[in-house]
Amino acid sequence: MTIFDLFFLSIFTFYKKRFKQKANTIALIYISLLQISLLFVLGCFFAAFFNQMNVDAMSSDKAWVVFILVSIGIHFKNWLKYNGKTRKVLNAKLNKRKSPDHSIVLLWVLPFACLGLALIILKSI
Repeated sequence: MTIFDLFFLSIFTFYKKRFKQKANTIALIYISLLQISLLFVLGCFFAAFFNQMNVDAMSSDKAWVVFILVSIGIHFKNWLKYNGKTRKVLNAKLNKRKSPDHSIVLLWVLPFACLGLALIILKSI
């Protein structure tokens, strides 16, 4: 199990108590938001790095289009992975061993902290 699987299951089990039918959707949106924000941080870092190195690999408009297409791909991949049988298998694996409890507040702050870091890096360009 990856760290994203553990984060997904932590969010899923927390919200399953409150919102029985919407827990999977909330966890799916969370994990997609986290992965997309990490992609955004990496993209901003490499854009700033290539700007400092005076490398003109791709225009800004093309980079945004690639980011949007990859973001849609990430969300689609997560939708396929965490719906149905795969989620049930992950849930069964989690039930067999003691899962580490992650703080829900910290889990929700993580994507927004990544976005803040990315915007700081993006301003340096």
